[in-house]
Amino acid sequence: MRTRITELFEIEYPVICGGMLWLATPELCAAISNAGGLGNITACNYNSGEELRAAIQRARQLTGKPFGVNISLFPSMRLTEEVFDDFFRVCAEERVKAIEVSGRPAVKYLQMCRQAGIKMMHKVGAVRHALNIERLGYDAVISLGFEAGGHPLSDDVAAMVLLPRIVESVKIPVISAGGIVDGRGLAAALTLGAEGVLMGTRFIATRECRVHSRIREELVKREEHETALVCKSINLQGRALKNELALQILELEEKGIELADLVSLMSGQRSLKAWQTGDVESAPLMVGQSVGLIKETVTCRELLQSMVKDAREILEKNLARFEG
Repeated sequence: MRTRITELFEIEYPVICGGMLWLATPELCAAISNAGGLGNITACNYNSGEELRAAIQRARQLTGKPFGVNISLFPSMRLTEEVFDDFFRVCAEERVKAIEVSGRPAVKYLQMCRQAGIKMMHKVGAVRHALNIERLGYDAVISLGFEAGGHPLSDDVAAMVLLPRIVESVKIPVISAGGIVDGRGLAAALTLGAEGVLMGTRFIATRECRVHSRIREELVKREEHETALVCKSINLQGRALKNELALQILELEEKGIELADLVSLMSGQRSLKAWQTGDVESAPLMVGQSVGLIKETVTCRELLQSMVKDAREILEKNLARFEG
């Protein structure tokens, strides 16, 4: 399956793993890359550039295929600007294949990354932001629909509308994210003009993802309406699994709570503990509406191969139907 994205990143399939705090580790990254996609290491898993360097080198022990690094430039309670500087410097020194940026544009790092041969992509939720990313000289843009887990833009535009709007507005390759878990989603994204897809939630329910078995069981059990948008009232909108903590946060927001009062509830350390212990009720578990489409836990190789096979069959069947 050849697209501008497979050529840009030198991968077999146009399937990319997005940033996932605590979960996008060297092991999961290598499994996805070995399966033909673009694996990901999330830089904010680490406290320094040298810790990230060790993770990159660990991934290279596990795969000889290209992989990327996610660097989230959202405000952080744990990481300083100097640490973000180190993350980009280390990626340039290690010459990783790609960097996926979220949050503010990585303006001050773009020249350094270009000189290192790194391909840059940025996650956006609006046409105006996609146009800015193209103007800045990024290599690709990620269209993040409202369905996605994590932090979709508060414009609240779903992928079915956002993706074709961005595709018709920019010339650089567009990657679709939000609500995609299988070959149907891949086929739909390609039909709407995307050159590839980026997934997060679906990769949690793979055997190589280091989460407690109860987490995987919960994702398979949950339906598409069982997520919640939290922290919208303080302009830090996030989509998380609907659990006791999410409902508690929503109740507090109705009372007019402020950011300082939510810090302990939204702590990344809560999430880290939950992923490890399988506690699905007392931590913010950032997943998308695509949980409703996850039916089983599979390996990364099984997932990517079935996605591409099913997407090809869907596209060929529809072409034959219309030609007939």
